[in-house]
Amino acid sequence: MQQGVGIVAGTAALSLLLGVLSGSPPLLATLLLSLALGILYSMELPFMRWKRSPWLAALCILAVRAVMVQLGFFLHMQHALGVTGLVVTRPLGFTMIFMLLFSVVIALFKDIPDVKGDTQAGVQTFSVRHGVKSIFWTCVGVLMAAYAGGIMFAVTSPEPWSRLPVALGHAALAALLWSRSAEVNVGRKKELTDHYMFVWKLFYAEYLIIPFLR
Repeated sequence: MQQGVGIVAGTAALSLLLGVLSGSPPLLATLLLSLALGILYSMELPFMRWKRSPWLAALCILAVRAVMVQLGFFLHMQHALGVTGLVVTRPLGFTMIFMLLFSVVIALFKDIPDVKGDTQAGVQTFSVRHGVKSIFWTCVGVLMAAYAGGIMFAVTSPEPWSRLPVALGHAALAALLWSRSAEVNVGRKKELTDHYMFVWKLFYAEYLIIPFLR
């Protein structure tokens, strides 16, 4: 426990130090706000531990993953390039919407493997209320829709060189998601946990496609 606290405190302090040394207000603000929501999400203190509430947990995940990180890092790069004022680009708009959908899925999926314990503890997650299978396939459906949107985004890109890598990248990830999801036995906690971790891998794989968005 102490080792874990030390790692978390050390990495938090290091990230804030890097934010200060960067001289970038958008980056530092992003780090501070993400840290604040992380504390509210995880700390076992009065009015905190928001992860116990499906709605508050979803709010934290959406705020950090879909808004703060995307917008904050974009503004950081604008600041580094000397661009003043927020310029909302086509890739930025797509990325925020895509990550919003992905964050919804993560917020829903994280509770699926723990449905038995949540039921016993009286925690009314969406998986407890609507059933594991229903929420599982809802999550898969949302991600497939997001990938379809990514392909449409590629097809309508004004830059011909961008279309192929973006379309193929999203199509490949969608095919991988579908094939892996079809093999999951929703009655087995380990398979659900493994698939949840796989969804996180898909989340970070999107960052390999983002540089090609135009």
